[in-house]
Parts: sequence; structure tokens; C-alpha cells
Amino acid sequence: MAGVSEDQKVSTPEAGRPVRTPRPVRAPLAALSGLITGLSALAVAELVAAAVRPEAGPVTAVGGAVVDRTPPWLKDFAVRNFGTNDKLVLQLGILALLAVFAMAVGVVAARHRLVGSAAVLVFGVVGAVAAVGRPDGSPSDAWPSAVGALVACGVLYLLAGRLAFRPSPAAGGTDGSFDRRGFVIAATAAVAASAGAGGLGRRLNASGAAEIAATREDIVLPAPASPARPVPAGADLRIRGLGPFTTPNKDFYRVDTALVVPRIDATSWRLKIHGKGVSRPLTVSFDDLLQRELIERDITLTCVSNEVGGPYVGNARWIGVRLADLLREAGVRPPSKGGPADQIVARSVDGMTIGSPVETVMDGRDALLALGMNGEPLPFDHGFPARMLVPGLYGYVSACKWLQDLELTTFADYDAYWVKRSWSPRAPIKTQSRIDTPRPFASPRAGAVQVAGVAWAQHRGIARVEVRVDGGAWQTARLAAEDTHDTWRQWMWEWPATSGSHTLEVRATDRDGSTQTDQRVGTVPNGATGRHSVVVAVT
Repeated sequence: MAGVSEDQKVSTPEAGRPVRTPRPVRAPLAALSGLITGLSALAVAELVAAAVRPEAGPVTAVGGAVVDRTPPWLKDFAVRNFGTNDKLVLQLGILALLAVFAMAVGVVAARHRLVGSAAVLVFGVVGAVAAVGRPDGSPSDAWPSAVGALVACGVLYLLAGRLAFRPSPAAGGTDGSFDRRGFVIAATAAVAASAGAGGLGRRLNASGAAEIAATREDIVLPAPASPARPVPAGADLRIRGLGPFTTPNKDFYRVDTALVVPRIDATSWRLKIHGKGVSRPLTVSFDDLLQRELIERDITLTCVSNEVGGPYVGNARWIGVRLADLLREAGVRPPSKGGPADQIVARSVDGMTIGSPVETVMDGRDALLALGMNGEPLPFDHGFPARMLVPGLYGYVSACKWLQDLELTTFADYDAYWVKRSWSPRAPIKTQSRIDTPRPFASPRAGAVQVAGVAWAQHRGIARVEVRVDGGAWQTARLAAEDTHDTWRQWMWEWPATSGSHTLEVRATDRDGSTQTDQRVGTVPNGATGRHSVVVAVT
């Protein structure tokens, strides 16, 4: 029969002539078998990952590899449009592609069982290579993807077999039917087993995370030898629409590449300090750090991905050890005093590397190896058990989280993670300001309107903030009391608003006399510039 493929033909006992089989019933089931196969692969991989480490799971490993290879412009697009949900969007995208791939493999397997089953191995190879190839990868990280793929091969082979057409005793062909009952039983069993394996994997991962969380809860931070001074009474203007001076931990921004937040047991954690110019290499434990002289400081952090007027800036009270003291104990000297190393490469447990200038860290500012944040041990999201902080530098060149290694080297000899991806090796924070209220497109009433926001120029301090309306003359805003030159500063200007559409614009001047430029530049390669403005419709 013209237009009918061989696997569409059946022979009737009466005439022995081929007729078209009901393929619309079989094709969706073939695609479903592929989806069940993918589910099996992920579930088994998650169970195995619980025995290896959560970061070795295939979705996390492939997602991490994608993040590592994402060009700066695309990373900026993701942060700008999805914010802290960028990782969730990435993982959902990977799962969607996996689902399409799995359905296609299922359809292929319905015709060619061995070819389809072998194609599943591609899933295992991609996941295994991605896991082992991560900066913190090891050969054992290949096991979750490999075992998941092997089990999935068996599942697909079994399901595809139940979809095979039955032979026709009368004509030596097929009778157009397949083992529907057998397919339903096999598919149900596969789904149930996958759900069980995935559930057990999640439970084991959750149990391990809970045990580590309990060790964090048991930590009591000692009173600092050098406490932060009380925040001045006038530092927080307490204006509606303006955030608090101190950012709560739950609201503090998070921008990093970790798809799975590392959960580190502080009792077994160690930090190594070594490298060029280190005459006395150090290895310190968390308890060692708690026994040292601790200092407490208010410091504002800023992410280099923060667009003009963006949300990726926050202020917290940190407690930790002076990083310069640790370096001096290791025998490190800054370049200005003859030291051979000009870069500290901080390494995270997830393989992230961040390079900071030795001279800046040791110039007397409160560069910290932070252990606590706003009165409690560091949250896991923000680097527990220890992270770096260097006031005045963007986070990508100073604020390594989940720290485990500090290597002294030179900028000429080593490019850290973001430098390899077109970002500048050195990046002092630029003077910036932001209007928090009124919000864009707000409709305040005519009359006195409070225009307020924050400005920052860490380690220089804010000297003046000005606001103008519709490109007119600049008006000086009232500054809140200054906490330190390492923190942001709130400001407010009372605007005699008139009816109509208006554009409000803000600029700040730091204590070095530098005024925020109006030249708009993106975040790459060392931070955005420009002035923040909002449009409002006064009624």
C-alpha cells in the first residue's frame, strides 16, 4: 500500500492484505515512555547523589556547566530580568529540554529499542562529563549520572518492548496490537519505583542538611573584642517606602553561581593560607577563628551586576577576624612593603575563585574573614561558615562565600573566575544613589512629597545628595546621619509637587569630591554608571 511504512502494515486473516494500524494510540504512549524514562534517570541519580554529594546530580552539574559558559551579557540579562530566581529559571529550562529529549527518545525506541535505549546513554555522558568537569568536580561525581542513565536504559527497553506490535500467526506480519496491559503495569511500576527512589534521595539529602543546620544552630558567637558602635539615631529616616538602614538577613540580596547552596559542617571545616610570599603557611579551623580577636563592623555590600537603581546592595552588621591579621601571621607583606604577591585568590568549596588586591586588604580598612551576620552565624545562603568582605570593592573581587582556601599569587600569574569572563581584575565600588520612593509610575498627590532613597560610596563616604525635577536645577537633599564611610547613607528631599507627569533624578557626591556621572554604562566590565531617575504622575 502506497504511503504506508512497514510497521504500519498488518495482515487480516480473512484477506491477507495490509491495513493501516491505529498509530495515534501508540505514538503518545511512546512519548510517555520516554518521559517515564527521564523521570527514572533523574530519580535514581538523585538517590546516588545523596551518597556522593548533592552537587553531583545531573541537573545541578549541567546547570553549573551552563553557568560557567554563560557570556557576561547573558548573565547580566538573567540577573536583570529574573533576579535571584535566575537559577530556578535555568533549572526549569534544563528540565524542559530534558523532557523534549526524553519524549523523542521514547518515540525512537518504539521502532528501534536498542537505538532508543542507547540514546539514553547520551544523558549519562553529558551529566557525568559536566559533573566531573566542574571546578570542584571529582571522578566520583560521575556516578549519579552514570547509574541514572543505566537504570533508565533498562526502563526504556522494557517499556518499548511492551509497545512492540504482536506478530500475526496467519501471515507472518503483525496483527496491529501491542501489550497495553503489560505497558500500563510496567509504566506504573517504573513511576512508583522512580518516585520512591527520588523521595528517598531527597529525604537523605534533607537529613544531611538538617544535621549540618543543627551544628550551625549550636554555635554561639563570642562577644567581639572590638564591637561596632551603635547605629546613630538619625541614620534610619524611617520613611514609608524606604527600606531599613540594616538589611535583614532574609532580605539581603544573593547573587552567585551555586545552584545548590553548599552545606558545610563547621566542625570539620578548615581554611588554608599559602602561596607566594607566605613564610608560615596556616591551616585554621572554625573554632580557631572563634578563639581569636573578633571585630564587629557595619559594612554595605554591592554586587557588580547591580544596574543603576538596582536592588543588589545591602547593609549588615558583620562579625569576624581581621583578614590582614591572618595574612601577617602567615608572613605576608603587601607589595608596598616588598611583598612578592599582589593578589589573594580566595577559593570556595564550590570551586569559585575570587581575586582581591593584597595592598587593599592590608591597607588598614576593615577587611574581614566574616563568621557572623546581624547577630547570628552566617546564613548558609551568605557563606557559612566563613566568607570574605573587603569594604570598597565589588563582591566579585572581594566577597568569596563558603571559603576554604586563600592563595597568595599575582594578577599576572592567575585570572580568577570572573576575570576569565571579561570582567576587570580590579573593581572599586563606584559612587551611586537610588530613589526608593516614590516608585516609578507612582501617582502621588500634589503638594509636599517626600522623595527619598540611599546613596553609597564605600570606604569614601557620601558627602552630598542632590535631586532635580524635569532637568531643572539641582536641589540639595537632607542626609541621614552617617554610620561609617563603609555604609550606605539614606537621604530625603521634600518636593513641592505640582500636577502632571514629572521625572525625578538623583546624583551623589562622595567625600573625595567625585560626583556621580550622568554617562550610562552597563555593568561589564567593572560596574554600572549613570544617574537613577523615576517618572511619576502627580494628581
